[in-house]
Amino acid sequence: MFIDEVEIQVAAGKGGDGCVSFRREKYIPRGGPDGGDGGDGGSVILVAREGVDSLSPLTQRYLWKAEDGQRGGSANCHGRSAGDLTILVPPGTVVIDAVHGHVLKDLSPAGEQVVAAMGGKGGKGNIRFKSAVNRAPRQFTPGDPGEIRKLRLELKVIADVGLVGKPNAGKSTLLSRLSRARPEIAPYPFTTKHPNLGRVQIDYDRSFIMADIPGLIEGASEGAGLGHEFLRHIQRAGILVHLVEPDPTDGTEPMANYRAIRAELETYDTQLGTRPEIVVVTKSDLPQAKELRDRLAESLGSEVLLISAVTGQGLNELVGRIAQTLQGEPAPW
Repeated sequence: MFIDEVEIQVAAGKGGDGCVSFRREKYIPRGGPDGGDGGDGGSVILVAREGVDSLSPLTQRYLWKAEDGQRGGSANCHGRSAGDLTILVPPGTVVIDAVHGHVLKDLSPAGEQVVAAMGGKGGKGNIRFKSAVNRAPRQFTPGDPGEIRKLRLELKVIADVGLVGKPNAGKSTLLSRLSRARPEIAPYPFTTKHPNLGRVQIDYDRSFIMADIPGLIEGASEGAGLGHEFLRHIQRAGILVHLVEPDPTDGTEPMANYRAIRAELETYDTQLGTRPEIVVVTKSDLPQAKELRDRLAESLGSEVLLISAVTGQGLNELVGRIAQTLQGEPAPW
């Protein structure tokens, strides 16, 4: 199951206490202090790992706790430091302090990591307090407690291309034709309940990642429909491919639908209004498709593509246009 938001609590390990000990050996009546330091507690580290594509494994466990450090021992033996606890998350995960609301780290590229909770330092043994005037110290320090933090993890899918449009505009069908992704396809609204990713091959050594974003409706920026749950995924898309259906099943006007979706994107994030966009009229086999393409092109002052994901018409042209647009485009985040 695809999960893109989860709350967890992370607790780092406590540092081990220092030891109070004195050397006692035959023929050494006044051996002096030999209590060692405690070991450091383990930290909790979040790492973005390629191949991890959902936060669903984290829903099975709320508390993620690292091990405590061991206490110091006699004969100046230091306690063992605990190993760090590593939590793997998908690239694109935003780590947020759930209590204070600030972002700890945006783990966009694979390999990035953040220490979510720092382990406590080990305490000092009594050998640390030995001096010329204090030859038999009985002081020690306890280990520091580890950090405890409640986190909210939000996944923003990273893709080169984001497919946007009204429900049933043909996004899932297009993704299934251009890639090996197999999203659910059905003739009812909100068939797509989570983003689907697919790799589209341009030629032998070039490809791009395309994301099918669940359909948007008017008011999505205020939480209507799937609302904020999936609008955030569009922020990671390098370019937008806006699919417009010529004969919407809900009887709405296609041109008004296009403008409504654009308004929702810009209301949610003003940067989305400046994101490169390719406008595509789908279902070219319908009689209204060509007329709608001409009207949109005249209104926007730019070329609008006409495709059919069923017959394959215009798909090669669309892939070529996407490749041309992506070339030299910097990442928008």
